[in-house]
Amino acid sequence: MAIGKAEFARRRQTLMGMMEPNSIAIVPTASVKVRSRDTDFPYRPDSNFFYLSGFNEPEAVAVLLPGRTHGEFVMFCRERNPEKEIWDGVRAGPEGVLASHGADDAFPVDDIDDILPGLIEGRDRVYYAMGKDPVFDRRVMNWVNRIRENIGIGAMPPGEFLDLDHLLHDMRLYKSAAEVRALQKACDISAAGHRRAMAACKPGMMEYELEAELLYEFTRQGARQPAYPSIVGGGRNACILHYIDNNAPLRDGDLVLIDAGCEWAGYAADITRTFPVNGVFSPAQKQLYELVLDVQLAAIAALKPGAHWNQAHEISVQVMVEGLVRLGILHGEVAKLIEEGAYKDYYMHRIGHWLGMDVHDVGDYRVGDQWRVLESGMALTVEPGLYIRADDERVPKKWRGLAIRIEDDVVITRQGCQVLSSDVPKTCADIEQLMAQARATGPQQQLL
Repeated sequence: MAIGKAEFARRRQTLMGMMEPNSIAIVPTASVKVRSRDTDFPYRPDSNFFYLSGFNEPEAVAVLLPGRTHGEFVMFCRERNPEKEIWDGVRAGPEGVLASHGADDAFPVDDIDDILPGLIEGRDRVYYAMGKDPVFDRRVMNWVNRIRENIGIGAMPPGEFLDLDHLLHDMRLYKSAAEVRALQKACDISAAGHRRAMAACKPGMMEYELEAELLYEFTRQGARQPAYPSIVGGGRNACILHYIDNNAPLRDGDLVLIDAGCEWAGYAADITRTFPVNGVFSPAQKQLYELVLDVQLAAIAALKPGAHWNQAHEISVQVMVEGLVRLGILHGEVAKLIEEGAYKDYYMHRIGHWLGMDVHDVGDYRVGDQWRVLESGMALTVEPGLYIRADDERVPKKWRGLAIRIEDDVVITRQGCQVLSSDVPKTCADIEQLMAQARATGPQQQLL
């Protein structure tokens, strides 16, 4: 496990220290999702639940009760069941949760309707993330209503519901040293996948064949799942920002955009590279690529403690528009083009997002009416893109249908920032060198 038992305990203590007096927090895990009929999707626990418990089985609920004499951390989970374990694998059971996950008390989840109302009763406030799971929302309200029905005989229901996400999401925004190591591992594995795809790429392959190279490398290194559906878009398909069909042939002379990252120990990587299918950038491709790279490097240079969240985006827009004017794609004064948003036809998304347990991780981008100030431990992506539609007749023909995105994962440090995904080549020269060596020696030799 990437995160140790002691860190999960510190997280729970930190959260309880921020909760109002005489309160309770209820944190259910994710439910199992049906894929088709009697086949389920691979299970992944709810990120908030896993952040506090490190427990990855379904049908579980974590309960925090600050100040409770008999223990502040209570877990509900499935009981051991030898017959079901033959089919679906070993369960921890309440005894295992007590032994391995730091719970003070653990009960069968089938008994939650009998036990949890008693834990809620007498507490003034309930911390719960209402609206995520309507079925569990109704259970929580039923428990509270059962207590309310007994007010006449002295029962004391909670008087207030508070949003648990407000506290937990701010905690998750600041990554510990162990979390940064987990993110680095996810980036290292993902980087190997991207290098493998570059080395294997050649005209005539299908997009899904490159995706297979990525997924093979992820799995080979112990990351059993991608953090999100992989994007492998050749040619004009890369102009579709969330293209995941990955079923078209890769043509000689086209670029291919790969946006892919693995999940390792609950933490996500998110890396994008764009490279020539045949291993050599054309002059027109190189012009646009080097503009996007200049944008990205300028944005990364701006990431440091004290800078605000939007500063890197503002710099990316400035450098992008200057480049588009220089190339003749946009016409006019840079400041006016920025004010009018003329660049949004070609650069329509923001520079990045928070990164962590979720690929688009939690955390506010604004505090009040001000952009959030960056602090050490925050992790984010930096991903400028330039997309020119094939039917855009305002642009010289040599650039139509080209799409380029370059994305790296970055953590803010005390002195500035650290790029976690630097093991993937991103200059034209380095990409061409890797692909040339792969053609000369074979892709497998290149990866050794």
